[in-house]
Parts: sequence; structure tokens; C-alpha cells
Amino acid sequence: VQLQASGGGLVQAGGSLRLSCAASGRTFSFYHMGWFRQAPGKEREFVAAIRWSEGSTYYADSVKGRFTISRDNAKNTVYLQMNSLEPEDTAVYYCAVSRVHNSWPTRSGLYENWGQGTEVTVSS
Repeated sequence: VQLQASGGGLVQAGGSLRLSCAASGRTFSFYHMGWFRQAPGKEREFVAAIRWSEGSTYYADSVKGRFTISRDNAKNTVYLQMNSLEPEDTAVYYCAVSRVHNSWPTRSGLYENWGQGTEVTVSS
């Protein structure tokens, strides 16, 4: 599976952005797709995940109620709608896939085929 993330940019606090992650290749081979982010000097952290077949979702507490993950199976694309953005959301955002079936994968080590990342900067 190859992943291509896009949609990042510069936005003021309180604004919105929508990130996209387009998958190509063996898209039937994974169970979850997730978004992570990594701010300068910090470790990569889990943001949200979606179960590809059924569409159920899971969020980090820090983004719950502000971010929405969704998918378009026909386009093999997952989206991350980010509303009410805060300066603390500034990071490079990455998408990846996971074959984990029996739980919600929130550790980066459970993911593979990382996209190249798209940078989000939220100004105060």
C-alpha cells in the first residue's frame, strides 16, 4: 500500500483544515487507517483511526470533538477534518495503515506504509 497525504497549510487559531490520505496498491490488505502527528522536538502521537471496512472511528482525547476522520472507499481516501484548530495542533501529520484486528491501534509501531507527511501550522 502506498499512501499520499495532502491538505496541510497555515491557518489561524480557530480555523479549519481538511487533510487527505490517498491509498493505492493492496488496499484490501489493512484493517485500520490512522493519522498521527509529530511536532518539532516531540514524539509522534496518535490522532485518530478508522476501521476501513465498517467506518467506525477512534480519537485521541486531545482532538475529540474537534477532529473528524472519515473515508471514501470508492476513492480509497481517508480524510481528517480539523476544526477549532489550536497552536498546539501545529505538527507534521502522517497517515499510515495497520493490520491490527482486535483493538484500536494507537501506537505508531502497529502501523506501516507511512505517507510522506503534510505540515500543519496554526498561528495564534
